[in-house]
Amino acid sequence: MEVLIGIVIVIAFGALIIVLATKKRGSGGGKGRQKGRAQILRDANRKLAQDPHNPEGLIPLGDLYYNEHDWDKAYPIYETMMSISAAHREIDPFQASLRQGICAVKLNKIQEAFKGLGAAYQINRQNFDVNYYLGVAYFKNNEFDKSVPCFKRCIMLRSDAPGINQYLGIGLYKGKHYKEALPYLKRALDENPENKEALFCMADSMNESGYAEKAMRVFMHMRPDPEFGAKSCLAAGLHHIKMNQADKAMQDFEIGMKHQSAPQDVAVEIRYRYATACFMQNAITKGLEALREIQAIIPNYKDVASLLSRYSELNQNKNLQTYLMAASSDFVALCRKVALRMYKKGTARIMDISVSQDNVQIQLHVDFTRSEEDHIFRFYRTQGTIGELVVREFLSRVNDVKADKGICVSAGTYSDEARRFAEGRPLDLVEKDELIKMLKRVD
Repeated sequence: MEVLIGIVIVIAFGALIIVLATKKRGSGGGKGRQKGRAQILRDANRKLAQDPHNPEGLIPLGDLYYNEHDWDKAYPIYETMMSISAAHREIDPFQASLRQGICAVKLNKIQEAFKGLGAAYQINRQNFDVNYYLGVAYFKNNEFDKSVPCFKRCIMLRSDAPGINQYLGIGLYKGKHYKEALPYLKRALDENPENKEALFCMADSMNESGYAEKAMRVFMHMRPDPEFGAKSCLAAGLHHIKMNQADKAMQDFEIGMKHQSAPQDVAVEIRYRYATACFMQNAITKGLEALREIQAIIPNYKDVASLLSRYSELNQNKNLQTYLMAASSDFVALCRKVALRMYKKGTARIMDISVSQDNVQIQLHVDFTRSEEDHIFRFYRTQGTIGELVVREFLSRVNDVKADKGICVSAGTYSDEARRFAEGRPLDLVEKDELIKMLKRVD
């Protein structure tokens, strides 16, 4: 019995010694690992101090920094290794080139990345990392059509790799391949339903692919979004303008203008389109305010200067505003007043009014003190240049009804050929400046 107890005590004491020894080794493990890293740094730096191109110093130091994701320190090491790999068999040229490219992409040194990734691609075109980071480099360099084949190859090599569908879908969208982008964008949203960029790109791709109604539901939903709200408002507003719903477009653009963080090009374009919608709704004052805001940011933006001049004039002359922008019935009523007010020394009465798509024609019988005549007015709303063929056709109409005179009125100008044709004929050509004087006579 005493022997048995002695054996148990010896076994217990031995176990205790083993446990204590294990703990001691465990507690010193961290220092050992740290000592290992410090030793690597010390040995590598000592060798590189003697020879900056020593592979025995570069390789372990590069591995250390690369595995720690210390891209700033790893990049110059792999840049060096890539340049000397031909003279040193110890260096793997593929790995040196690939890692140089990856470090450059991580540091956003895109042009430098092409050097390493291009060299790695020539060595092994079927490597996943080569295709992935080369695709990312093209993507960041806005070469979207070049990024797409890289990401497609990634999917073939590793179909379950995360993030590829987003790059591929957005790359196809940026390259204007809208229909092809849709399935990849949908998969990206399946992977991450909170991906707002993929959602916006999918909506815009649907809009460009003929699915405007589905796209509009997304745009309307995204209007309040702080990052993509302004672009969504612009897209929704453009759709409403296309559908001749200027009032709804104004609402879209007004929401868009509240996004203070919108990119400048988007913010300016929203204001430009808002001004267009305002003019469609005859809200000229609001439209002019938007144009002045644009001019304060980009003085020479599109035709803002000419629009300001034109609509400022319209804003001060309500009759000119009616002449150019009002509904057809109001335009015809104004033309009647203008024609009747032309005769201070005679009495005019309207014999006929005809309305066509581009003009209003009014035939009058005028009683003067000693004579009577038939005159025909033709009013054009265009602000462009009327040519000789139009004037010839009008004279033919004057002659057909045996009128004594034709008065052609335009909010624009006439070509030199048209003016020469009218000389010596019973035609008066009235341009914008004279039209404004005529409009001022009308109450």
